[in-house]
Amino acid sequence: MYYGRTKDHTTITVNNWRNEMNQKKSEKDEAEELLKKNSAESSGNSDKQSDADKAAGSAGNTETKAEETAANGAGKVNAADAADTASETSETARKPTREEELQAQVDEYKDKYLRLAADFDNFRKRSAKESGERAARATENFAIEVLDVVDNIDRALAADEKALREGVVQIQKVLAKILENHSISPIDSMNAQFDPNKHEAIAYVPSDEKEGIIIDELIRGYTIGDKVLRCAKVAVSKGKEE
Repeated sequence: MYYGRTKDHTTITVNNWRNEMNQKKSEKDEAEELLKKNSAESSGNSDKQSDADKAAGSAGNTETKAEETAANGAGKVNAADAADTASETSETARKPTREEELQAQVDEYKDKYLRLAADFDNFRKRSAKESGERAARATENFAIEVLDVVDNIDRALAADEKALREGVVQIQKVLAKILENHSISPIDSMNAQFDPNKHEAIAYVPSDEKEGIIIDELIRGYTIGDKVLRCAKVAVSKGKEE
């Protein structure tokens, strides 16, 4: 009896241990299965989270780049607008209007006209003054030379008849010299062909000379340089009468 009770008790104990071991193994398997499942889910969630984070990061980067691009674009547009505005402002400030250009030309021409008018008026006054001074000097010099002739005439009148002719001859020589000094020369008319530019015919008479030949000089003519100062008054032959 004693051994029987011991055997049954051992059998029960072994069975209880086995049951307990099986239960623990089952719990272990369930725990491992649950751990694997949780690990898989955790890995999946982690991958999904990583993908989500990457997507979010990429979206964030894209959004950031888009914002930067937009900001750069806006900045470029603003800079371009500012440059255009500055250029337009500068061009407007630099380029005057048509009316302003015309007014500027009018002012310029008016200024030039006033300056030219003032210069011409000064030139006219200066020329008139210089011309008057030259004429006065010429008259003065000529008067001084003529005074010598007056002195010689006074001496001739004070002399006797014999010396009178000699005095007149001297006066003539002095006058001729004065005229020569002033480029005044007598016109040689006797026996010359009549020239209406140098001669004035006061008589047209028959003679043995050819028609148009000057046969007599009543008043001598003079030239000053190439200009006729006084025409000679002459008698012109009209040829022989038949």
